[in-house]
Amino acid sequence: MSSLPKLSVLDLAPVTSDTPPSHALRRTLDLARLADELGFERYWFAEHHSLCSVASSCPEVLIAHIAAHTRRIRVGSGGIMLPNHAPLRIAEAFQTLAALHPGRIDLGIGRAPGSDQAASMAMRSFGGDKFSALMSEMLALSHGRLPESHPLSSVTVMPTDVPLPPIWILGSSGASAESAGAAGLGYAFASHFSPAPPAAALEDYRRSFKASDQFPEPHTVLAVAVVCAETEEEARDLALTMELTGLRILQGNFQPLASPEEARAHNWSDAERQALRSQRGPSIVGSPDQVRSKLESIASECGANELMLVSNIWNHQARLRSYELVANAFS
Repeated sequence: MSSLPKLSVLDLAPVTSDTPPSHALRRTLDLARLADELGFERYWFAEHHSLCSVASSCPEVLIAHIAAHTRRIRVGSGGIMLPNHAPLRIAEAFQTLAALHPGRIDLGIGRAPGSDQAASMAMRSFGGDKFSALMSEMLALSHGRLPESHPLSSVTVMPTDVPLPPIWILGSSGASAESAGAAGLGYAFASHFSPAPPAAALEDYRRSFKASDQFPEPHTVLAVAVVCAETEEEARDLALTMELTGLRILQGNFQPLASPEEARAHNWSDAERQALRSQRGPSIVGSPDQVRSKLESIASECGANELMLVSNIWNHQARLRSYELVANAFS
């Protein structure tokens, strides 16, 4: 693996305390265009529901919007939570996206609903225990491989002349790593919120990998929370809002990203700090040189081919600047 892994972006369309969710959605284009210009490899949207701090509830719509207004960057889902959807609907949506933007669409798929119990009920979620069956049905419908005796054998996924884009399985515990490798798919690990060490999962994926048309070699993506600024002190100040939001989510308190003033005023207890450390993945915070060193180290430790950066920063310009500084450090 190269000492300089590729860089990508995971966007949750973060909602801040001073802007409405609709504004957060429109801001995605600013970051996507910047990432396109800076040479980032791909730009993914996560699917979350009923979270006041996250506006990316409909990734396929955002993907279409961003792909239409960028030039070269790959755009995709990180991911579509398959238990929330009929497999036919996802096959149709992503084959349509692949037809409109050839060679630029990714389909990242997760097995969790990406929401609380009430939102899962509203989505009519099938539940994570149905994931394998849903995946099999989606692939069979797309490839036209259902036997004639199957009740869905007459179903046609339009457009028929475009295959599904490259499929990535998303994981946060390692449970899906071996199956992703055995199926010849890509694998992405969510270190930005999972406290589970990624190295074992990525190794399980590589060990079980069997080459496919879309993935002749194994390819791993590691999502990491990053806040970068000109100085370490400034970066740590920017990271306070991300940390406070993470704590509130753990406590079941879903609010937009707090302002820097509110985050600075929060009186952290030892128990709160320990809860955040034990339930969330590590955050990379610092100056460009510090961030590059830490990112290179974590990529080397687990053999990640690609690092997908998540930067939930309250100030929009500071968020854009964070990605710019990291890209410049790696170039």
